[in-house]
Formats: sequence, structure tokens, C-alpha cells
Amino acid sequence: TIAGFAFAKLRFRGRNALMLVVIGTMMVPPQLSVIPLYMMVAELDWTDQLQAVILPSIVSAFGVFFMRQYLLQALPDELIEAARVDGASSWRVIWHIVFPAARPAMAVLGMLMFVQTWNDFLWPFLVLTQTGNPTVQVAVAGLGRGYTPDQSLIMAGALLGTVPLLLVFAIFGKQIVGGIMQGAVKG
Repeated sequence: TIAGFAFAKLRFRGRNALMLVVIGTMMVPPQLSVIPLYMMVAELDWTDQLQAVILPSIVSAFGVFFMRQYLLQALPDELIEAARVDGASSWRVIWHIVFPAARPAMAVLGMLMFVQTWNDFLWPFLVLTQTGNPTVQVAVAGLGRGYTPDQSLIMAGALLGTVPLLLVFAIFGKQIVGGIMQGAVKG
């Protein structure tokens, strides 16, 4: 959200070129970053730990672009200028103006990033051991191993794997609907 705000509302030298770099990184397949990212995780001694799965997915180029586009439309420049005239610092503007205005988009982005990270198979498969600390997707894939996989066990694992997704939608769904309704009010 903060990076999206910087690209949307702050004026600085090289802003457009830097935004093109961010958009350009979206065109690179994620499989190309597996080896350098694994080397970095191994250097930090995070292999077989959950932070190796969580931290690389916190910030994404899609999230920066999504928040930039939302804040260009949803946040009027006059509101930021009024806060600056009142003596608000940059962090106060972000905390009291940008975050409340961006709450629906942050809920949508949080849901999308959670679903993407939750369904990721390749990176957790590489960085975590399958016996000690697997994610749900890796564990469900492990249920299918063997000469005759137990289909009922695999389906039960897949069902249990979807429960957190439904909980996240139930929690963030109210924010999304509230944001849609707030944007629909005329006047």
C-alpha cells in the first residue's frame, strides 16, 4: 500500500521508469527466481522454516501495481494537500488518510495474495521438508504417493485445505462489500 501510494501520489525523479521496472518484473516467470531465492534462503539459514515461505511472498509487483491503480482513482489529491496544509507528516497522511481510503483494496489484495500463497506448491516443496514441516498443498500431494493412493484421504485433505480460504473470504468479504457499497453512494 505504501509503495502504491508513492507511485500514485508522490512526485519524484525516475518514478515512471521505476514503475516500468516493477511492471516488467511481473513478466518474468516465477520459476526463474527459484534458484537465487533458494540461495538467499540457504544463506540466511531459513531452509525448512516457515519464514522461507512467508517472507518472499509479502511484497509483490502485482500488489504495488494494484494499489497504485486503486489509489490513483480513490484518493483525491486535494485530501492529501489539505492534510499537508494542516501540518501532517508523510507517515500521518499514510496512516490517517491513505490506509482508511485503501481499506477495500487492501482487503482484496490480502485475499488474492493469501490464495496465491496458500495454493503455491513449487516453492514450499523445494524449501521445506515433506516429512517435518510441509504446507497443506505439499502434504496433500504426499497423500497421493504410493502404489494405490487412498482417494478418500486425498479428498478429505483437499477439503480441509479449503477451509482457511473460506475463513479468509468470510473475514475480508465484509470489507470488500463495504468498499463496493461506499463507492456506489452518489453525492
